[in-house]
Amino acid sequence: MLAGAAAPAAPAPVTAASRTAPVGRAAHKAPRFHEYVALGDSWSADVTFLGIDHTYAPVGCAQSSWNYPKQVAARLGVAAFRDATCGGATTAEMTAPQNVGQALLLSQGVNPAQFDRLTPTTDLVTVGIGGNDAGLEGVVLGCINPLPAPLAGPCRTRFARPGDRDLMSQQIAATKSRITGVLEGIHERSPHATVLVVDYLAGVATDRGCYPRVPILDEDLTWFGARLKELNAMLASAAAEGGARFVDTYRGSLGHDICKAADTRWVEGFTPVSSNPPGPAVPFHPNRLGADHQAATVLAELGS
Repeated sequence: MLAGAAAPAAPAPVTAASRTAPVGRAAHKAPRFHEYVALGDSWSADVTFLGIDHTYAPVGCAQSSWNYPKQVAARLGVAAFRDATCGGATTAEMTAPQNVGQALLLSQGVNPAQFDRLTPTTDLVTVGIGGNDAGLEGVVLGCINPLPAPLAGPCRTRFARPGDRDLMSQQIAATKSRITGVLEGIHERSPHATVLVVDYLAGVATDRGCYPRVPILDEDLTWFGARLKELNAMLASAAAEGGARFVDTYRGSLGHDICKAADTRWVEGFTPVSSNPPGPAVPFHPNRLGADHQAATVLAELGS
């Protein structure tokens, strides 16, 4: 969902042993996993504006140094780690390169096809993808409303008309086959890997909004919250059908949505400043606290 400047990605394996993780140090016993590859979009890259880490992908992917894949890699003590996650990625970028943006008419880099990081010896894969395929970003941006009701009408009427099936729900349902296709591609390339599908945090509540602090009408925000929950249910179903394990970060993040106070929310709203960490914030994306929860939930699923 985010693009910026870029530098060439280094697809070669990189050790994670020297990287520190807030969730704790790697255990002294022999690691269960040796080669970990992270795939996904901006909610797995845990994109940031400041301190972008381009060790594993172009600057334009906007990976944070504290994203959950890096935390998990450090905690597990894997010998080889490759983080392919990138802002704006869709399922198409699993098998095709992603141009991560332009500025001043100059290309800012290309993230190689994310599957290029997989090998037959990869034994752990996390994948967080599907939100962009379902049109998450377009809905969020399209629902921003500077005028309160009744001066402005709800945006959801563009997606859900009486008597018709919700267009967003249709897009979510249509994305399922793409997710199962991604999982099939992972199993083909890394047949011995443990594969985890990581869902999306509860960034929006289903029962309340906070207009005008978040400039989306309350009825639109709660509608979107219901669609986010629906998206995660689809991912859980796709994981079960695709031979992967499902990591539920949503349930544990309830009560930490964009309407909460700065020290409580795990997903930033539209205020351009965050306190976690302090500095400019990427709207509607996990902050450091959200990334910490994602990492802890993945590790709990792995029993680590």
